Amino acid sequence: QVQLVESGGGLVQPGGSLRLSCAASGNIFSFYAMGWYRQAPGKQRELVAVIARGGSTNYAESVKGRFTISRDIGKNTVYLQMNSLKPEDTAVYYCSANRPDVGDYWGQGTQVTVSS
Repeated sequence: QVQLVESGGGLVQPGGSLRLSCAASGNIFSFYAMGWYRQAPGKQRELVAVIARGGSTNYAESVKGRFTISRDIGKNTVYLQMNSLKPEDTAVYYCSANRPDVGDYWGQGTQVTVSS
């Protein structure tokens, strides 16, 4: 059983920055791809960024150049650095761990609100 706990959300003005953290229960990065998703009110959950087991990364077009996903293997933590935030980035952000033969695990989510 994988447990994921997100933190770091909050209220920020447009153009500001936030860093989200996702603490995993144990050293799972060798076995799971880690991702950040978000869900805005009335919209479907969408992929924001993913970091594969080998460390390669991919991003949604809407966040490329502004968001960076990274991981600290020693701390069992995945981060999402979000810069140049826009009101349309407002959503609940979820951390996920994926392994094709096991499925997905999800954190409880953290709210990010971008507003002046």
